[in-house]
Amino acid sequence: MLFALALFVGAGNADAQTRDLRSDAPVDLSITLVGVTLYGAGLALEPEIGSRGCRWCDPPSLDLRAREVLVWRDTRTPEALSDVTGFVLVPGAVLGLDAAAAAHDHGLRSFGVDSLVVAEATALALDAVEVAKLAVARERPRAHARRLGASLPAARDGDANTSFYSGHTSAAFALAAASGTVATLRGYRWAPLVWAAGGPLALGTGYLRIAADRHWLTDVLVGMVTGIAVGVAAPLLLHSPSAP
Repeated sequence: MLFALALFVGAGNADAQTRDLRSDAPVDLSITLVGVTLYGAGLALEPEIGSRGCRWCDPPSLDLRAREVLVWRDTRTPEALSDVTGFVLVPGAVLGLDAAAAAHDHGLRSFGVDSLVVAEATALALDAVEVAKLAVARERPRAHARRLGASLPAARDGDANTSFYSGHTSAAFALAAASGTVATLRGYRWAPLVWAAGGPLALGTGYLRIAADRHWLTDVLVGMVTGIAVGVAAPLLLHSPSAP
């Protein structure tokens, strides 16, 4: 059905021409590399934050009810699946479809720039995640349950108080939104297909993070909103088309 939608959109814009994006490869690559470096530094600081205890320790009732309904009995399976969907399926799907959309409009040479813009937006989204995690120090669901007496496996070292907000979810939605925005800015006729593929996979990633007892519902919702915001804003503000 999605493929038929893409064909319909393409048929309705037979004379569509792709547009250039404003980009400077050395600058964009530098931003991306600095963003990835800062993200790695944030990860390295998480154990220190975790050892200091939680600042946000008591979840709202909405999160508690969602945990009762959505967490799986075997939490290891959804945790592994969330790694696959968030860091393999989402980037593979959206970047692969962006390449297909570019090739369909005879613009495959632009795929390198497209990928760099998407990577840049994702790195910025992950940096925002780390700032929030280090500043808020929210207790993860499993750690919260253990503190109240539940018999559950211990959280990872330094990982118990870095729940807010979901990095997997934010990264997945940033990838999906940035890829869709780039395809739209380019004028690719298959841009709706890029949007249609990324959203459900990113949403599935967020659900799996709750099912794995790694995040509260509100962690995932904030990750979704911020991922979409950064994924749309970064290409729009930094790389708007230079040609009509």
